[in-house]
Amino acid sequence: MKGHQAAELDDFKLKDEATVIRDVGLGQVLEVEAISEQERKVLRKLDIILIPLMGVCYMMQYMDKLALSQATMFNLRQDLHLKGQEYTWTSAVFYFGYFAWSWPSSYLIVRLPLGKYISVSVLVWGGILMCHAAVKSFGGLVAARFFLGVGEAAIAPGFSLITGMFYKREEQPARQSAWFLGNCISTVIGGVVAYGIGSIKIHAIASWQLLFLFLGAITAFISFFLLILLPDSPKKAIFLTKPERAIAVQRTLRNKTGVLDEGLFKWDQAWQAVRDPQTWFLVLYTFCVNLCNGGITSFSSIIINGFGFTEIKSLLMQMPLGAAQIIFLVLTATLATLIPNTRILMMIFNTIVSTIGMILVWKLDEDNRKGRLTGLSLGAVFAVNIPLSLSIISSNVAGFTKRSTTSALLFIAYCVGNIVGPQFFYASEEPYYPTGMKAAISGLALGAFFLICLLGYYVWENRRRNRLFGVPGQMTESQELALGLSSMTDLEIEGFRYVL
Repeated sequence: MKGHQAAELDDFKLKDEATVIRDVGLGQVLEVEAISEQERKVLRKLDIILIPLMGVCYMMQYMDKLALSQATMFNLRQDLHLKGQEYTWTSAVFYFGYFAWSWPSSYLIVRLPLGKYISVSVLVWGGILMCHAAVKSFGGLVAARFFLGVGEAAIAPGFSLITGMFYKREEQPARQSAWFLGNCISTVIGGVVAYGIGSIKIHAIASWQLLFLFLGAITAFISFFLLILLPDSPKKAIFLTKPERAIAVQRTLRNKTGVLDEGLFKWDQAWQAVRDPQTWFLVLYTFCVNLCNGGITSFSSIIINGFGFTEIKSLLMQMPLGAAQIIFLVLTATLATLIPNTRILMMIFNTIVSTIGMILVWKLDEDNRKGRLTGLSLGAVFAVNIPLSLSIISSNVAGFTKRSTTSALLFIAYCVGNIVGPQFFYASEEPYYPTGMKAAISGLALGAFFLICLLGYYVWENRRRNRLFGVPGQMTESQELALGLSSMTDLEIEGFRYVL
């Protein structure tokens, strides 16, 4: 096997240059000596431009998701005459759109220029959010929510792929968490923004309509910055010089996860993703915890209002949820970065914290407002596992097509969980939703179980590979770089070991 793999690498290195038409070619990459200071300069540029760009975009994505829940405090349900479970379905249908477009999006992400595809998706989503202000009925809101899900489907998987392209495996947890910080900030400031908009009195337009117009316009505006600055790949980053692009390519080749194989969808890699046990442990975990997420995202304003706060003050009381997420995000991302092989342990910890929080909301006395709000804040902590789970995909799934397929399956599970979860929040049980609380707690507990299974699988598989192939040895630089460019998958690379 080792001889066969070495021969494949030799064949790859001897391919005719015409088959590798790249602005930053293999020869140029091999010629670059990425001196530590040069590499640090490239890393600083990436951190200064890419992370804030993705962070602001992701912040707007979650603010736009929260907008529907916040709009209920401005009489959206009354103005559109929503009855029974109709509001629940307007929340869930967003994820039908997200689900419907996840698989086509995983194909288009590979076939189209990645940065341009994400930028156009953001522009479409901003435009559709503005269209929410024009809806007059349940049917119109359902249609708007469905297409909003279509517009947002490419964002998180696309950002995850970009992070894997530009950052080393050990750098990825901190960077995934850095742009995901936008999600937490949106929870903190989203209520303040909605509160401010609610304080504006315009007789010609309702407050909930103004909320959708304001957030949609900002989102569409951001898309133009993405179009200019968000690169399709390291070789096309306009903010890097040509030598810096070569350094950007070289520094991530040691990930052995493929960085330059965009443009061709490989069906054998897609099939590998479907057969890989790690895919299904991640999928099952994602589905289970999003039974809770669907409820918190859609009903947080109503639940907090049930604690005894006024409608407008309920928007401000969402701030502790974001604060708790920021604290746990910084804590667990820092530990996962500083202490090797602790990513899954940090995810298990966050999930258990959220389980305890939701139990507090369910079991504490109705007049214990502070205790129940604390529980709801802790219940939202599991959401900070998203960047850690994305970093697991970008670090442990090699092959561009396999990685995009795995990301698509993960986000399909995310959609299904968010569709199913709100169905347990019955209108007849408002505002305490005991059935919804039980479903959320059960989902979080099962999520922790599947993470334990994933950890066990990685440990077992690494040990199995060590027995079969021996502990990975030091490769020559040319072999290492050729392997990084070869687009082989983690199942095909004998020296590949999973990070935990």
